This record gives sequence, structure tokens and C-alpha cells, in this order.
Amino acid sequence: MVRQPMARWCLVAALVLAAAPARALEDGDLGLTVTAEVPGGATPFPREMVLLHIRGTYRAQIALEDLRQPSLPHFGWTQLGRDRWTRATIQGQEARGFERTVAVFPQGPGRFVIDPFVHRLTIVDGGERRVVEVRSAPLPLEVAAWQGPGGPDAKEPWWLAAQDVTVTDQWEPEPEGLKLGEPARRTVTLDARGVTADALPPRPTLRTRGVLTFAGPVERQTRITPAGPVARVTYRWDVRPGVPEPITLSAIAIPWFDTRARVMREAEIPARIIGGRTATTPDEAPPPPASPWRALLAGLAAFGFGLGAWGTRRRGEMPAAGALRALARAARRRDARACHAALTEAARRDPGLAAAWRADPDLARRLAALDAALFGEGSAPVPDLPGLARDLGRVRPPASIATALAPLDGTRSAKA
Repeated sequence: MVRQPMARWCLVAALVLAAAPARALEDGDLGLTVTAEVPGGATPFPREMVLLHIRGTYRAQIALEDLRQPSLPHFGWTQLGRDRWTRATIQGQEARGFERTVAVFPQGPGRFVIDPFVHRLTIVDGGERRVVEVRSAPLPLEVAAWQGPGGPDAKEPWWLAAQDVTVTDQWEPEPEGLKLGEPARRTVTLDARGVTADALPPRPTLRTRGVLTFAGPVERQTRITPAGPVARVTYRWDVRPGVPEPITLSAIAIPWFDTRARVMREAEIPARIIGGRTATTPDEAPPPPASPWRALLAGLAAFGFGLGAWGTRRRGEMPAAGALRALARAARRRDARACHAALTEAARRDPGLAAAWRADPDLARRLAALDAALFGEGSAPVPDLPGLARDLGRVRPPASIATALAPLDGTRSAKA
């Protein structure tokens, strides 16, 4: 009999508490903060990653939420992953925790203020729903100007501020075994932590005399991690030896600023030896002509050569004299295409002279460089045209060819 009145009293108390409205919000129940973190712990330089940690603590029942980010006009930025919600107990009361991380990259030096983040919440307060806006305080951020050579404002070298940089160099096939004219594909991959892909340098230029390079497309990608973005860029080239001798393809240094150690470092695309296999086995066909004018030479007929030479030698000059004069004029104008046209005409008129050019390793290398500059993808430099024209003009065809032409000229040798 005693237990029944006690049970009824507990039931009544529970119903009264359930019908009572929820606790009204008080100051300090809703809070939003933004803090800046530089991985190196120092004042950042332009384009260096700064992590913004946005944290909210809410002692309220939240039905809907929307975090509104300021415009960040002086920064590039990327959000690192999804928002995180957690549960906690503060002073005996249940609370919800919110966290978002944004990586920002200041575009220049100076003192900036990051405007407030605004978290728009739909909460249950006093049994009713209402919308409140929770604002963070403005965040001042100092960005230092670079002191010393190079830096973010210099055109060269490219400014790269990262936590880590690695270079991978792959060849297919290996370059040391290439023969004259054989191609190889070079793939260089550059990985960097703490930057996005657009911050990685443009494709470097491979420039080495005696090596023909044809640049391929560049691929960029960014992977998001909780610690910051990880960027990758892939460069590709098709490489061919242009001379029979082994050539060293020079190394390329990539300077970068270590944001953790706060020092400049260098990554390197390594040097490689190109070519070296020049012998041709009986089962192997000779390499194809390396340029249009050489292909033209291979198709000339001996009879046509004799007839063309006869008319010019009757006038007492070399068959290709007119083409050589056109070559000299084009070289003075620095007109590479006109030079190539004059060379093609000279080779057509005097194949013996063209054969003498090919027999000279230095001239053959410089002619190959001219071909690469005109018919490559723009990465090869144009050789010294006046010097090339001068040296080509000094070459004379072998005496045996002139002697073979003597009957056509109506002349006799001195011994005859």
C-alpha cells in the first residue's frame, strides 16, 4: 500500500518535466572561432599555405546549419575535406562541436584582415524554432615580403613554397642505348605537399645541342588531405639523339622554399647520357632521314644531277652557287625558313656538296638543330644562322665528283 502512492508521485513528476519548455539560451551557449596556423610557425610569405581552423561550440538543439565564408579577396583557398560534427559535455550539459579547415594562400605581402565567418543556425529554443547567426571575430594576418634574390615577384626562377618536393624521372627505353634518330619517351613527375597544382612550375625547357626534344602535354592534379593539398604535375618529352656521338642532356634545377625549415632548397631533374649506339647490325635497317632536305637527296637521280651541273659549270661556278647566295641573304635577315628553303635547293642542285655537309659532324649537328627549331614543337633554339651559312659556304664537294663532271663540261684534266 505504501509503494503505490510513491509510484503515482514519480509518474506525475515525470509528466511535468516533459511538458516544461527547453532551457532558454544564455550568453556563451553559441561560440564560433577562427585561428590561423602556419606549418612552419613563422610569418608566412606570399603563396605559402596558411591553415584556417573554424571551430564552433553550441549548447543548443540544432535543426539546420549553414556556414557562410567571407570572400577572401587577397587569397587563394581550398577547403580540406568535409565539415566535422562531434558531441561533448560542457558543465554537465550536452554540446555540439563543429570544425572546418580551409587552406588559404596569400597572393602578396602586407597586413590583411580576414572577415568574420557566419554560421547560420536553426535552433530549438524554448520549444520553438528560430534562426540565429553566430559570427567569428575578424582575424588579422601578417604576410612578410621576401628578402633576397628571386622570390614570389620574380619572373624566374619560379617561386614554389612547399612542405616537401620530390622528382621522379622515367625513360622508355633507357636513353644510353639509343641510336642516331631513335626516339625515347621521358616522363618527369613533380610532387609537392602544401600547394595546389596551379602553383607548380611550368614545363621546363630541355636545351642541349645534338639532342632533339619534342614536348608533350602537361598534366596537373591536386589531392586533398586533412593536412593540406598534395599537388602533382607530369611533364613529357619525346627525345632523339641528333648526332652519332653520346650527348649529355643537362640537369635542370628546381628551386623551392621549404616552409617547415624556412630555407631554400633545390630539387633536380637529373642529367642523362643520350645515345652512344651508332653501329648498325646487318639485320637492322639504317635510320630514316632526319629532315626533309635529306629525304629529298635520297630520291635524286644521277642523270638529273649531271644535267643540272652541266649548265652551271659551263658558266664557271658551282651548281649550288645561286642557292648558297640565297642562303647567305636569308641568314643575314635571321630568316630560318628561308635558310631551310635555300639549303633544300642547294642539296637538289649539288648532292655531292650536301653529302660533304653531312660528313662533317659539326655541320650535321647544326643542320639537325635547324630542323628541330623549324619542325619541332618550339622548344629547340634556332642556331647561329650567319655562322652556319658562312661555314657551309666554305665546303667544297669531293674532287672525284668534279672530275666525273669534266666530260659533261667539255674540259679535260691537267694530266689528259
